[in-house]
Amino acid sequence: MQHDVSLADRYDLTKKQVLLNGTQALVRMMLMQSARDRAAGHNTAGYVTGYRGSPLGAVDFQMTRASAELEKAQVRFQEGLNEDLAATALWGSQQAELRGEGKFQGVFGLWYGKGPGVDRSGDVFRHANMAGTSRLGGVVAALGDDHTGESSTTLHQSEWTMMDSFMPVLSPAGVQEVIDYGLFGFALSRFAGVWAGLKCIKDTIEVTSVVNGDPQRLQFVTPEFDMPDGGLNIRLIDTPQEQEARIIHHKRRAVQAYARANRMDKRVLGQAGAKIGFVAAGKNWLDLAHAMQVLGIDKQAAVRHGVTTYKVAMTWPLDMQSFAEWAEGLDCIVVVEEKRKLIEGQIKEALFNQKGSRRVFGGQDAQGALLFADSYALDPIVIAQKLGHILITEGCGSARLTGALERIDAAHTANNGPTLASRVPYFCSGCPHSSSTKIPEGSRAYSGIGCHYMVQWMDRQTLGFTQMGGEGANWIGESLFSTRSHVFQNIGDGTYNHSGIQAIRAAVAAGTTMTYKILFNDAVAMTGGQNNDGGLDAARIVQEMRGIGVKNLAVVYDEKEDISPADFPAGIQIHPRAQLNAVQEGFRQLSGVSVIVYVQTCAAEKRRRRKRGAFPDPDQRLFINPDVCEGCGDCGVQSNCVSLLPLETPLGRKRQIDQSSCNKDFSCINGFCPSFATVRGGQLRRPLAQVLSIPEVPAPELCTLKGTHNIVVTGVGGTGVVTIGALLAMAAHLDGKAAGVMEMAGLAQKGGAVHIHCRIGETPEDISAIRVALGECDALIGGDLVVSAQGNTLGLMAPTGGAVVNRHEIITGEFTRDTGFAIPGADLHLALTARLHERARLFNATLLAETALGDTVYANMILLGAAYQQGLLPLTQEALLEAIALNGVKVTQNQQAFALGRWAMVDADLEMKFARAEAPVQDPEAARLAGLHAYGTGRLLRYEAMRSKLAGVEAGLLEVALQSYHKLLCYKDEYEVARLLLATKTQVAERFEGDYEISYHLAPPLLAHKGPDGRPQKRSFGAWFDPVSRGLARLKFLRETPFDPFGYSAERRMERQLIKDFEILVARMLLEYEPAQLDIWRELLGLPQNIRGFGPVKLANAQSMQRRWKELLDQLTAGRDTERSAA
Repeated sequence: MQHDVSLADRYDLTKKQVLLNGTQALVRMMLMQSARDRAAGHNTAGYVTGYRGSPLGAVDFQMTRASAELEKAQVRFQEGLNEDLAATALWGSQQAELRGEGKFQGVFGLWYGKGPGVDRSGDVFRHANMAGTSRLGGVVAALGDDHTGESSTTLHQSEWTMMDSFMPVLSPAGVQEVIDYGLFGFALSRFAGVWAGLKCIKDTIEVTSVVNGDPQRLQFVTPEFDMPDGGLNIRLIDTPQEQEARIIHHKRRAVQAYARANRMDKRVLGQAGAKIGFVAAGKNWLDLAHAMQVLGIDKQAAVRHGVTTYKVAMTWPLDMQSFAEWAEGLDCIVVVEEKRKLIEGQIKEALFNQKGSRRVFGGQDAQGALLFADSYALDPIVIAQKLGHILITEGCGSARLTGALERIDAAHTANNGPTLASRVPYFCSGCPHSSSTKIPEGSRAYSGIGCHYMVQWMDRQTLGFTQMGGEGANWIGESLFSTRSHVFQNIGDGTYNHSGIQAIRAAVAAGTTMTYKILFNDAVAMTGGQNNDGGLDAARIVQEMRGIGVKNLAVVYDEKEDISPADFPAGIQIHPRAQLNAVQEGFRQLSGVSVIVYVQTCAAEKRRRRKRGAFPDPDQRLFINPDVCEGCGDCGVQSNCVSLLPLETPLGRKRQIDQSSCNKDFSCINGFCPSFATVRGGQLRRPLAQVLSIPEVPAPELCTLKGTHNIVVTGVGGTGVVTIGALLAMAAHLDGKAAGVMEMAGLAQKGGAVHIHCRIGETPEDISAIRVALGECDALIGGDLVVSAQGNTLGLMAPTGGAVVNRHEIITGEFTRDTGFAIPGADLHLALTARLHERARLFNATLLAETALGDTVYANMILLGAAYQQGLLPLTQEALLEAIALNGVKVTQNQQAFALGRWAMVDADLEMKFARAEAPVQDPEAARLAGLHAYGTGRLLRYEAMRSKLAGVEAGLLEVALQSYHKLLCYKDEYEVARLLLATKTQVAERFEGDYEISYHLAPPLLAHKGPDGRPQKRSFGAWFDPVSRGLARLKFLRETPFDPFGYSAERRMERQLIKDFEILVARMLLEYEPAQLDIWRELLGLPQNIRGFGPVKLANAQSMQRRWKELLDQLTAGRDTERSAA
């Protein structure tokens, strides 16, 4: 094992073999270019600017973290306000020495941005590329493309924008080539006076690999080239006409000459005289190389089959001279290329007037049928299947090739698993978007770019979006032809700062009627929580809105935010967030553009800042008394919060707060329910980590490497899944092996399904495409049951692949809207075991982490240890433990978790050994009887009488009827709520320790006033309310008597009537029941269980129940009428 490895190696130019990801490679590339210039005696500087966006969302983070190294190398990093202005700044850097005022001989620059930012920067690219680059400067533009739309509103391909600007495009196939092609790009840019595009997609930039980071590893050759007068670099005095002539007649040829001189494109497999040639570049080259491995075509087999492959580095303009040399004598050329065909078109154009019968396939095959589609992306297995059939058709088949195709067919056949549950991205716990995106009844809204986009699947009358910065401008045109007079438009502070203010100005200029809701959450949340460029704050937004002519302005804020009215212009309305709906109600009546600036810090950022002591942390938490809770879900409706979890009890499903994920937004307290209590002070009782004495565990039999060992890690975004992938890569590096890890970033980080793909091989040459393809996964480390058992995960499993999976059920965002939603745990378990049989080990790693180590955060590390013990990893324990140490986070605890995972695999009862004693679960019937006895008012006698009446009814109907009758009998009036609240103290004491105070949140019917939402407003009651509760509970004898002051309310009258109605229904059922009507009666008798909640929530549920009640009764009546007619 290597011992001189550290995380600092990635930017240490004295270290040659280093482990880094594609984004870090861009940082090292800048350091290497600086070192190369110094070695050549040049006094240059570097400049990096652009705008973040997946798959380049972390460039600014990495550049900032490396600020010390960059400063030493005279490289300046500056975040751009948006992409096109950043590109313009880079254009300026190439002019620094033109007037004799430069501090350096030249500035080499790196621009970065995702595909939509490339599009919006097209004008700058064209101008700057026409003008040229400095002789010792040069510009590389990192183009972040998302071919599959995993984290984008469009699927994009930037090469064609580059072509329009006459910019050459380099397409790296992995992290090593991000560095290599980037350095080549600078040299090319200087020689030909062009900006060079560097295509970066998920499969090549969001991956981690071991690379050779020697700054002097590459030496570029300068070709003989007939330069025009004045050369090709930037000039102080120039004309558009001369620029066009230079770029068309000289620069393009110079680019091709430079690429040819440095042999960037090359033959890889096969030799001259082959009959069939395969061409690919970048990610598709990795796919092609992988496909060749799947087909069993190595160097020797390629020669036998008459096949040769050609790896293209620069996809435009193609080095046609080198290509022609490779293609000499070929009968058939197949271009493996996803998206719109760029290379294929250039090849066909070059071959069009040449003699011979060479055929070129790409988008279509020989019969004109679809071969490689222009949409979405290509997969190595699909490529292998298509190429295999072409080889057989062309007479180049073999038994080995036929066998490979049969294995591919078998993998497709096995890929038939259904999706039993899905995990879609969702707002974080306490996310400000959960409150800010609410709109009044009858209104509609548009979403925005970033986290706002997710509101479209949250039932908030919000659908539709635009490109970044165009928010609301679509309504300028739509409003002229729409019957609707007003809409709301969501926009984040990051988008506003980027370019969104222009859309608001356009709406103001057009006199459009709409309300912009600008969320100031003090972070660019979707890309990782970066600060707003330029120090933007809420007060400045308000000032700018006034400056552009917005008359109707309001600030709505979360009361926990530290804002001062003095910071805002005089006369600005400032409202607490509880009044958001009222503000919106007023603004939607106004003509013209109105603006609401909603102030609440990003929940994820609050969590990070609180850990650093950089943000106020309220010394309080909320607690739900499960006895009072009805499980109505109104707290989830009001808060949209994923920290509200189901709590299964003998009396049905209730709610509980996941205190570990709660970000203290407290909006769930707005649920109309008296079960909430605030606990001020004290601390959570966390499970104490047990003193572990882990026995010596037998060493596993390590799997041997044959080609690559393919691992998939699954989990939930934001739970540390990426860390496991990073540890696997580092451990492989320490073991002297090659590794490639593809990380998941962007939208899936927001609680969505995450897959980390990892390949481990003996040498880098063993690893081509890192994304694990169909039927190839040797080891599944399942951090989440839902994601692990999805059809698209199980389809990846190899016939002999194994898995360790956490069977703990993590609820999805669906639960906030569907009170009955449940993870189909048994079905998911069955899906895994049906596919993997005894090769799947499922255990509750989350529970084991909590009970043994005191924190669920160690669950993934336990799984890593389990995978090692199961022989699923071709890595040594020494390397894995050292990788954990190098990560530097809670090293002892994480190494202990790894050991615990190993232990769990040899002791099937380990979970039970660490399980804490729990009170026995009460039988539902016993729980009902105990509740009825405590309720009083003769309820127990009535219940027992009903049970006697139903004695002859089949068991299924009996249980449903008794559950419903119990619920109706024990309606939670003021006396019952007061009685149940008395248990809050005891319940809180079980979860909290230290000195704390408890307060209750109630809306007493005789005291409550209507709040901004039209509901009775809850008030806080302190410890003094405990004796009031005891006294009120003792008055339960007044219930349903003329002296009950609460019994005259509409809600109480309704509850009493519902009991009578149900008793009448049961009597009817006993008279009329027929087995053919079982389903109708079961649903009918179970309807009262849906009447959950309090006040307006209960009323709405009762009305909904009564509508369904009538429908079912009508069905029973219609059935009897039909029978009588038949008779």
